[in-house]
Amino acid sequence: QVQLVESGGGLVQAGDSLRLSCAASGRTFSGYAMGWFRQAPGKEREFVAGINWSGSSTMYADSVSVKGRFTISRDNAKNTVYLQLNSLKPEDTAIYYCAARRRFAPATSPYEYWGQGTQVTVSS
Repeated sequence: QVQLVESGGGLVQAGDSLRLSCAASGRTFSGYAMGWFRQAPGKEREFVAGINWSGSSTMYADSVSVKGRFTISRDNAKNTVYLQLNSLKPEDTAIYYCAARRRFAPATSPYEYWGQGTQVTVSS
């Protein structure tokens, strides 16, 4: 079992930045690929970014306009994965979830463990 707790969300203005954190506990953190997802009101949850077990490989959703604005990273010594959000837009408003996958490589699915989410609200 892996327990995940997100933090760092909040209310910001368009153009601002946030850094989301996801602290993991339980099984060996470095044995899991990690991902960030988001769910906007009235929409399905969507994949945003993923990172492999060591942090040497990342992937970002093609369908989400996050490339160049969002950056995923991890610190295995701190059992934490991060999502840096830059140049935020109102359409980035969503609940952001981190997830753990019992594989070394990231992917859009499946992920076996999920956090409770952190709200990001971007005002125009």
